[in-house]
Amino acid sequence: MGSFSIWHWLIVLVIVMLIFGTKKLRNVGQDLGGAVKGFKDGMKEANADKPAEEAKPAQQVGGQTIDVEVKEKTKG
Repeated sequence: MGSFSIWHWLIVLVIVMLIFGTKKLRNVGQDLGGAVKGFKDGMKEANADKPAEEAKPAQQVGGQTIDVEVKEKTKG
């Protein structure tokens, strides 16, 4: 059960094309590309809307580590 060779992937691609057809696959690809582009544009707008103060990374305060013990909650 090693990795698949190029011939396995070509056979899978042919079967997928026979099942769905090239037109439907092209439409799915365009929809997916449009969604990714819209997501990227939205992220750019969200970053552009932030003031310069919020865009700065958080600064580390003191560099101290707090050691705590976690206790399980019991019913009772």
